[in-house]
Amino acid sequence: MNFTLEHTIEIIERTPVVLRHLLQGLNDEWTHNNEGGESWSPYDIVGHLIHGEKRDWMLRVNTILEHGDTQAFEPFDRYAQFTESKGKTLNNLLDEFETLRQANITTLRTMNLTDEQFTRMGMHPSLGRVSLTNLLATWAVHDLNHIKQIVRVMAKQYSHHVGPWGDNLSILKPRA
Repeated sequence: MNFTLEHTIEIIERTPVVLRHLLQGLNDEWTHNNEGGESWSPYDIVGHLIHGEKRDWMLRVNTILEHGDTQAFEPFDRYAQFTESKGKTLNNLLDEFETLRQANITTLRTMNLTDEQFTRMGMHPSLGRVSLTNLLATWAVHDLNHIKQIVRVMAKQYSHHVGPWGDNLSILKPRA
């Protein structure tokens, strides 16, 4: 599949809807449990996606367009949600994510990006040079990755209850 902005938007505009339908109204045991250790719960993941809407995607788009690869992106705090989500309900987070995502997509659409701009390079603080296409494609794949993560975490809540079917459920297999 070739990259297009519309293909990217097809995914990122659906993510808030998918998460709302999947998570809203569920018992906290589904949404606040994780896989153990320092893994993330669905609640944590939604908080992480919110932080990305505020401090990652569009800021980096603008940095690439304004500065190219002469100015590195601000480092992204992958754990900010643990502070920023305190005191908020999952419904609060779902509402906030939807609002922020809609605003970012509207901004992205109104930028009328050109093919030349998609090839423009930026500077990631640890990965080095990346194109605007790389960034936007990553945004869509990042969403899909976290949807997969949420579903996996939720499935594992019942891993001890599926009995012999567990051997046939790849979602319950250890992560590689």
